[in-house]
Formats: sequence, structure tokens, C-alpha cells
Amino acid sequence: MQNSPRVLKDHRSALVMGAGLILISELFLVLSGMVVKLISDDVPVQMIVFFRNALGLVILTPWLVNNGFGAIKTNRLRLHLMRAVVGVTAMTCLFYSWGYLPLAQAALLKQTAPFFIPVIAFFWLGERIPVIVKLAILIGFSGTFLVLNPGSGQLNTAVLIALGGAALGGLAKVTIRRMRSTEPAGRIVFYFAFFSAILSFIPAVMVWQPIGWQSLAWLFLVAGTSTLAQLFLSKAYGLAPAGQLGPFTYGSVAFAALMGWWLWGEVLSLSTWLGILLITGGGILAMRGKIMVKSTK
Repeated sequence: MQNSPRVLKDHRSALVMGAGLILISELFLVLSGMVVKLISDDVPVQMIVFFRNALGLVILTPWLVNNGFGAIKTNRLRLHLMRAVVGVTAMTCLFYSWGYLPLAQAALLKQTAPFFIPVIAFFWLGERIPVIVKLAILIGFSGTFLVLNPGSGQLNTAVLIALGGAALGGLAKVTIRRMRSTEPAGRIVFYFAFFSAILSFIPAVMVWQPIGWQSLAWLFLVAGTSTLAQLFLSKAYGLAPAGQLGPFTYGSVAFAALMGWWLWGEVLSLSTWLGILLITGGGILAMRGKIMVKSTK
């Protein structure tokens, strides 16, 4: 049975709205990365991660007051805790890469997560990896190899940390997939901030140092932009399928390249630009491939 024009129009409207929210989410994420880059020389990464989660929890307090404690009632506390452990480690890797890599390169390496997700889902959830997705993974990691640029004789530790963070980010997203059937976006974001604030407190204490009001204001901005990015992302995926919206997440690479060039005069090498094309193309192919496989079932 063919869909009616009204249904198709509603689907297109939801897709356009979802795509817009994804781009706004990615812009907020890049803004967060810019602030991390600005303060990373003055505030240890461990403290940035802690304040991002603790202040994010403060920002979510009005939501909790309006919705009541029933909004956080859950039977999947173990999965929330697992997601927080994995997510806060991935966040630490991401923030480190924001501080010590060009913005566009850090944003790009974060977007290698779609290549790890099918592999993780295969081993954990038993999901089959279609041939087209296997091809996409090969293309994506070929681009990653160019970004690593091993021919230069130097292997950037920050790049490896960023890749590790992307892999952990993929694991966190697979964990969210396990919870999506019962857990709304607000509850997922709340428990992530709650557990992550607790988990990141001890590493932060180990490197604790006094911070001024200006640094505290920057940290509050990191928490605000990161939390808004999460909320917009969760809202977007509630409007349209992830496979259709996923390609728009690569907007963060364009935003980061522009901001990095404008504020810090960052210029990427030719091999990195080629890597960007391969990783972006491979990521989009992986997401479109999953849609094609589903449509044939």
C-alpha cells in the first residue's frame, strides 16, 4: 500500500525538522569543543569533564522539578550505569582531542563511531553486518589511516586517544539502543549526567587546582552547550530514523573547520582532507546501507 500525500508530507516535515535539530546539536557540540580548546591549558581535562557533568546536572534540575521523580524511575539502572562508565571515558578522550588537535580533525575522528557501532552490535546484539556496511567500514578506516599519516614518521597520541573515544562512543550508542524501548531521552540524559558526575569526581580530585570565576564561567558554558547538544540530538532521533539523519552529523566537521581556521588559523594537510572525504563518505554509506537492507526485508 502506497503512502498518502499527507503521510509523505508529514514524513518530509519530520525529516527536515530532525535534520535541522541535528545541525543545531552539532553546532553546540563544536562550540563546546572551542571552549575546551580555550581553557585546556589552564584547567586539566579531568576537571573539565567533572564540571561538564556536575553543571549539566544542575542545568537539568528544572526538568526534574517540572516532571517529578517519576520521570527518572527506571528498571534499567545497570544499563544507565554502564552507559555512563563508557560515556564518561569517551568524553574524556573527546575533550582531550578538542584541546590538543585541530578542531576539524577532532570533530572528524569523533565521527568514526559509525564504523565501530556495527562491529559492536554484531558481537553484543548479534546483528548481521551487511556487505555494503562492511565496504563502508573499509572506506572509513582507509580515511582514518590517512588522518593518522603514519608516513610522516610521527604518530600523534591525541589522534589515537580520539579514535579510542570514538570506539567507546559507539559502544555507548549501542547501549542506548538497548534502552530506547523503555527509556525516554530526558531520563537517559539525566542518568548520564548523574552517574558521570560521580564517576568523574575522583579523577578530578587527583589533579584538582584552584580555578577563577572566569574559568568557572567557561566551564558552565561547556556544560550548557554539551547538554543542549545531547537534548537536541535525542529530540531529532525521535522525529526520524537515525539512518536518515546520521549524515547530517558530519556538519560538525564543516563547523569545526571553519571555526578552527577563523579563530586559530588552523590549516589541514592534504592527507587529512582526503581522510575527511573518505570518512564522511564511508559514514554516510554505512548509514544509507542499513536503510537499504531494512527496505528489502
